[in-house]
Amino acid sequence: MVITLTETAMDKLQAIELKEEQFLRIDADIAGGCGLSVKFAIVLDKPRCNDTVIECDGIQFRMDRFTKRYLDEEVQIDYTDERGFLIGEILTSSACAGGK
Repeated sequence: MVITLTETAMDKLQAIELKEEQFLRIDADIAGGCGLSVKFAIVLDKPRCNDTVIECDGIQFRMDRFTKRYLDEEVQIDYTDERGFLIGEILTSSACAGGK
């Protein structure tokens, strides 16, 4: 997996002061019942066993296997004041599996 950072995202990430045993984590938030929506966020968290660690321009990101399977092989992280960190794309599915 390759992560690229926009200049704005890089500036914001470098400004974050991590406490001891605190790491940047890319986390997947899944919502929906019939339709599935996956949104990604950057959170500060403790390391977990089986984390994948990916480094980009000296910044380390951790993620679990669950999150990694929803990300593309090439992921861009951007930042805007209005929406915060934007990671890849929001995945949505409107398909419902149901029967009578």
